[in-house]
Amino acid sequence: MVLPRALPPAHGARPGRPGRRRSRRGRLAAGTLCAALVGTLAAVGAPSGTGPAYAAAAEDPAEPLSVTIDSLTPGELPRSGPIEVTGTVTNVDDQTWTTVNLYPFLGDSALTTPAELSRARDTPVRNFVGARVTDPGPYATIETLEPGESADYSFTVARSRLDVDERGVYWFGVHALGQDAAGRDLNADGRARTFLPWVGAEERSLPVSVVVPLRRRVLHEADGRVAGLESWSRALDADGPLARLVEFGAGADGAPLTWLVDPAVTDAAGRLAAGNPARSIEPTIDPRDPDAPDPDGTDGTDPSGSSSPSGPAEDGSTDDPSAPADPDFPETTGTVPERLGDDAVDGLDAEQAALARSAGDWLDDLAAAVGSGSQVLALPYGDLDVAAASRLAPELYRSARRRSGSELEGVELSTSPGLASPLGFLPVEALAEAREDETILLTDRMLGGQRADDPLPSVVSIEGRDVVLSSSGAVDGGPGPGERLSSLALRQRILSEAAVRLLDTGQRSPLVLTLPLGWVPDGDPADFFEGLGTSWVDLDTVAEATADRRARRVDSDELTYPDSQLEAELGAADLAAATELVAAGQHLQDLLTFNDRVASVVSAQAYPTASYLTRPVRAAALRSAQAATDDVRDLLGAVEVSAPPGVTLSSASGRLPATITNTLDQTVTVRLDARSDQPMTLRVPESIEVPPESSTTVLLNATTEQQGVHNVTLVLTDVNDVPLGDVDVVPIRAAQVSRVIWLIMGAGAALLLGAIVVRLVRRVRAARAEHPDEHSSGHPSDVPQEQA
Repeated sequence: MVLPRALPPAHGARPGRPGRRRSRRGRLAAGTLCAALVGTLAAVGAPSGTGPAYAAAAEDPAEPLSVTIDSLTPGELPRSGPIEVTGTVTNVDDQTWTTVNLYPFLGDSALTTPAELSRARDTPVRNFVGARVTDPGPYATIETLEPGESADYSFTVARSRLDVDERGVYWFGVHALGQDAAGRDLNADGRARTFLPWVGAEERSLPVSVVVPLRRRVLHEADGRVAGLESWSRALDADGPLARLVEFGAGADGAPLTWLVDPAVTDAAGRLAAGNPARSIEPTIDPRDPDAPDPDGTDGTDPSGSSSPSGPAEDGSTDDPSAPADPDFPETTGTVPERLGDDAVDGLDAEQAALARSAGDWLDDLAAAVGSGSQVLALPYGDLDVAAASRLAPELYRSARRRSGSELEGVELSTSPGLASPLGFLPVEALAEAREDETILLTDRMLGGQRADDPLPSVVSIEGRDVVLSSSGAVDGGPGPGERLSSLALRQRILSEAAVRLLDTGQRSPLVLTLPLGWVPDGDPADFFEGLGTSWVDLDTVAEATADRRARRVDSDELTYPDSQLEAELGAADLAAATELVAAGQHLQDLLTFNDRVASVVSAQAYPTASYLTRPVRAAALRSAQAATDDVRDLLGAVEVSAPPGVTLSSASGRLPATITNTLDQTVTVRLDARSDQPMTLRVPESIEVPPESSTTVLLNATTEQQGVHNVTLVLTDVNDVPLGDVDVVPIRAAQVSRVIWLIMGAGAALLLGAIVVRLVRRVRAARAEHPDEHSSGHPSDVPQEQA
């Protein structure tokens, strides 16, 4: 049955037969298609030097009729039963075509090596590759096709019409022969081509691992909100690349796949599902938790450093571990905010609400698509440019690996560490930095690739590290003139690569393939996996397909790391900016008393700025990292220290008051580092807790034996003694009194005391002189007679 349907105005030309001239309209259409393809690759951030695996067909239409094969069932030559073919025919000419007859064709010789498949893919469209099957006659006919019109076709081919006697891979396709104003001839006016394997009665099976990458450029605003919302909206839409990839994985219907996931992508989707809030410094620790920092001061000391007894707080609460948790401080389990409920989503504006729903649905679909037998490999967080980091910032790679963790937050999927660049190229330095438990995926192009005469092993040992080689040929797609990376073309190429490996008399190495970056499946994903469901293909995870495989030793000198990849790597400034942002986030967390999540939240902004996918936009990524660092440093700068303009010590020791002001709306814990330019002992509190939007004054004990002016610098730090940035300098004058002065003062006091004694003696003597009878000896003869 043929169903014509209208298309946009005719795109194409009609060269092909002698005397026919191609129209200008066709040349313009081809240029438009090429431009669209380049734009798509730029949108996903494909690195430079993408190579054939990223070049979907965009050839100029060489014929007036464009033919596609949309389905081919089964995907192999069966031992019995027909082959069903469906597709479309489109008139890309500028004149009407009539009586378009469709015939299948089959190659007359088998392709048996990866190199032959690779050369066949590049065979020019007009080259003869197989004889047309004309018996019993046209397999389908389209009566009329106007310019720009398209029609569906379908037919079946009996197995008996496809006579082959050698196992291998054969050309298969469809020829369209029509009639225009110039008449009809025997040359095809349009054709579609693909590969069709024939393995016969094979009792063995070959492990095949399909790796589905979930990678995307992730950048943030300075305050932590996810940036580029329009792009995210398109990616998460039902027809968007992220949504289509998850739908593709779901089409496996529980068959084991390997997912290669950047956790930054799922985290960003989680933030979008939560309404895309800004970064928060709200408490994530219940201060009433017995393990939480002491809310009354650290280590049971007051700000002056003297001990203070513990007791109930002003509100009557105690340290009793059995006390109920404060409902204002709910337990937090991660760094991604919780999704909004339906009511909260309805409260957003229309665009935000739609994006929140799309992100939430995508996360749910991802969790459902990953079957119980599948494997999830987590890339270093943010899809870090490991090639650059291994040379310039190894610690950044190690921290990005730790940040990925062992579970995708918001999806509840366990992960194991994986390492792979978007194109599969990694320098030897990166292999040396990789953790022992990481699954390393390299493209076989580093060892010759699909041009090799024999299949390469699936596991090799490089510098003592086992590495899995991903087949570049399997994802190179099918032959033109159609879309080389359509779902059907890719499926048939995978089957063909598997067939030549299975039929090889050597080691029959498993086939591992990583879907190309930016690839978006078309058609029904279930058809893709049903086509792979042959008796001789064993779909499996990378871990299981390569388990117990003996690794072939390969010297590092045998590896090819293209100059284009080396030149594309990020630079020292890009990695330094990400490193500074990670450090600033940790610094902020060390400042906040009751928040133990903000460092991880800030690092989620940092690592994606140094991603493989930011290579084409490295200037924008650098600005993003620097803006976020400035924003975090502004928060750190909200805590300040001040002291009097000058202090005088009246003795060998004294106290210096210092005031710490916290303008944040959260409690902070700080330390003071006091340093003098001259010998002086300064005692400061171990740490100081400052409530939100308040000030605290502490007294520092200063002791010195040296007179003069001492300039004391007060540096405010976090609990790990990292300076916050605020500094105050206080001049202290030591006015200590010398021993000579004390001697003089003692002598003066003695003289004063002596003068007082002399004066008292003189007064007594004068008094006696004035009253001599009152001071007689008291003999009885001196007593008056009356008294006697």
